[in-house]
Amino acid sequence: MKHLFKQGTNPDAPVLLLLHGTGGTEHDLLTIGSMISEGSSILSVRGNVSENGMPRFFRRLSEGVFDEEDLIFRTKELNEFLDESSKTYAFDRKNVIAVGYSNGANIAGSLHFHFKDALKGSILFHPMVPRRGIELPDLKGTPIFIGAGTNDPLIPAAETEELAKFLTDAGANVKTHWEQQGHQLTGGEVQAAKEWLRSL
Repeated sequence: MKHLFKQGTNPDAPVLLLLHGTGGTEHDLLTIGSMISEGSSILSVRGNVSENGMPRFFRRLSEGVFDEEDLIFRTKELNEFLDESSKTYAFDRKNVIAVGYSNGANIAGSLHFHFKDALKGSILFHPMVPRRGIELPDLKGTPIFIGAGTNDPLIPAAETEELAKFLTDAGANVKTHWEQQGHQLTGGEVQAAKEWLRSL
């Protein structure tokens, strides 16, 4: 997978897995990652799927309707890429926290839905429920931050609350942060995510 790795200054800080939104690249969230955890190493990945020339992490059938078969395949692909990258760049595979926005948040959520130990935790900005009707792995104690907009035209508040409930029911410690905004990523939620990560 096309990516970049930036070695951090604090070996104890979590490695941040940065996952962009639709049409983004591995460069999009670098500033956000540095703001959230200054000393962390960063692994920023570009999605392997192209939708009308726009990089994404998995295919969709229409707006808000995921291609589940492709989602499952791409989630496994990303999990295996993390395994390989931890050897390539010599970081602790058990100390990876995802920071995803929109489509990137959805693939990060999917990692939690499908693999018990894929991530130590996640910061999900404007995610959707990746899949319904499946049993989640035991996520006991897994810290997950969800940033959401009360006026998000793509993701109704009920969808955010449903995702939080799925994760909580699987044992995760979920913190949901609401902004009076739409689908855009705001400074307020980035700051809230930073404070949340610091409190862990």
